Amino acid sequence: MTRFLIAALAAVLLSSNTLADPPSNFAAAKLIAKQQIFYDQALSAQGDLYCGCKWAWAGKSGGRIDPKSCGYETRAQQNRAARIEWEHIVPAWTFGHQRQCWQYGGRKNCISDDPVFRAMEADLFNLYPSVGEVNGDRSNFDYGMVTGIAPQYGACMTRVDFKERAAEPRNEAKGIVARATFYMYDRYGLSMSRQQQQLLMAWDRQYPVTTWEKEWNNRTAKVMGHPNPFITGDRSWRVGHKPTREALVSTVPARAAAASLVKASSTGVIIGNRNSKVYHLPTGCPSYDKVSARNQVPFRSEAEALYAGYRQAENCR
Repeated sequence: MTRFLIAALAAVLLSSNTLADPPSNFAAAKLIAKQQIFYDQALSAQGDLYCGCKWAWAGKSGGRIDPKSCGYETRAQQNRAARIEWEHIVPAWTFGHQRQCWQYGGRKNCISDDPVFRAMEADLFNLYPSVGEVNGDRSNFDYGMVTGIAPQYGACMTRVDFKERAAEPRNEAKGIVARATFYMYDRYGLSMSRQQQQLLMAWDRQYPVTTWEKEWNNRTAKVMGHPNPFITGDRSWRVGHKPTREALVSTVPARAAAASLVKASSTGVIIGNRNSKVYHLPTGCPSYDKVSARNQVPFRSEAEALYAGYRQAENCR
């Protein structure tokens, strides 16, 4: 092992002891969200995301809704109406459909085969406690302005248009969902419709960051290792915003990076094709030397290639 490689490994191991350790999966994220972020929010004035309901913690990461605290009335699903669930502000269906793994087996396949999907599913800036029934009704609908629909959940002002597949959260949540959505699309390189961009930009302006949202950001940043720049004001969204894709190019877990350095020293560079999103190994992959120079993306390990959203070429043996 060269002196350079030893020094690089030492730097990686040092960083693994000093940087935050984000949750590795959705189950872990829910537990961390309860214990380190929303631990004192069950009886707070802002309540859950969509209805402002208070709740009592129950089990590892769940809770029981107090409907009287927010005037909540069940629409159809009594069991889900009575419990707290963890809402993905940007639904897993939405970001999953922009990953190749979804085409080969949906969410289950993405969880097992795509490290980037797992990172998105467990990203704490995209998780917020909400009434289970509203979470279920919102489903994977985009946010939108819902008109002509009477209140569906008693005094809860969130409305869902099932025909138009749109959900309009209560005013108190509009700024939060806008800035969380900007963060996810920016960090993970997702594509957003122009109409959705314009709506969320309007909500971002109309409902500025609150004291609680700043605190939520601070608590979450301690776990994730970085803040939401759309909450801190370090970044803003404009129509046609070019995503930074920070999670795809710069956020390789320290342990994986250390393994990558060791593996690269013995196996050589792995070549990815930026067009097909597949990668080729130096040995066992017939197309390794057939990727045009302009389309080549080098990786130090398979873990790094997978983390960037690539999959192994099918003709590799």
